[in-house]
Amino acid sequence: MVRASKSREARIAGPKAGRIGHDHADHRRDEAGDRDAQKALRIVLVLSIGYLIAEAVGGWLANSLALLADAGHMLSDVAALGLSLFAAWIARRPSTAKHTFGYYRAEILAALLNGAALAAISALIVIEALGRLASPPAVRGSLMLAVATGGLAVNLAGLWILHAARDRSLNLRGAWMHVVADALGSLGAMVAGFLAWKLGWRLADPVASIGIALLVVYSSWSLLRQAVDVLMEGTPRGIDADEVRRALLAVGGVRAVHDLHIWTITSGMPALSAHVAVPSEGPTADLLPALQGLLRERFGIDHVTIQVELEADACAVAGRHP
Repeated sequence: MVRASKSREARIAGPKAGRIGHDHADHRRDEAGDRDAQKALRIVLVLSIGYLIAEAVGGWLANSLALLADAGHMLSDVAALGLSLFAAWIARRPSTAKHTFGYYRAEILAALLNGAALAAISALIVIEALGRLASPPAVRGSLMLAVATGGLAVNLAGLWILHAARDRSLNLRGAWMHVVADALGSLGAMVAGFLAWKLGWRLADPVASIGIALLVVYSSWSLLRQAVDVLMEGTPRGIDADEVRRALLAVGGVRAVHDLHIWTITSGMPALSAHVAVPSEGPTADLLPALQGLLRERFGIDHVTIQVELEADACAVAGRHP
């Protein structure tokens, strides 16, 4: 849909200046896909809660820090999945006069919290593991191996269930990465359990714990960075602002582009606003549709607001606002 209105520039420079084009071809994501993603989250949440209890009991019986660390990470999985479900639900609420973009950013906040939780849990695991390196306690390797194997099976099932939905939003990717990190933790605990059981190597447990923690930090860093980029309204990944500017300038009738802003409302929903200068005789009727079509087809940007100004007025404004 395109709306045209007269701004202050229009009243001064004539009826063809100051036209505003706003393209908002249904910005809502596929609701059926969102419902399927939430169903997948609920299934994985139930699986995680069930095995969290089993792994915590097994870690306590086996005296294994690696198992307890993995159980602690699975606890963060449960919290992360619950938070992701809540964020996905609240993001579907309609916009209001107070929240004109709706509640989409709730998913980004959930992703940020999930990433921070991963990093905090990793720090606690490392601190405890370093204390055990000096005097590693005996562990029941066979029990540790059995419990960790069950944990890996549950995590692999969770990854399979979430696989199709993981790229729908940063929130869902955060939940998926929690399960990935937990699967790596279970694998590390299996190796440590085998070494302790067959070789009697007590250091295997704290060493595996540190390795698990480092892997979790690595997996959480990208999530944190992407969430912060969205909240800081950085240019979306995969979009070059200079390339967008050049593409707009290449459209016939466009003399200059200024006040170009590109940001992300939520995952998969980029937005753009810009001021476009046209010759003094004013824009042609097909200019706004051409610009909006270019941005949608070439850059995948649907939420577009363009202010069209006469060239003389735009030059004065551009001098104040680069």
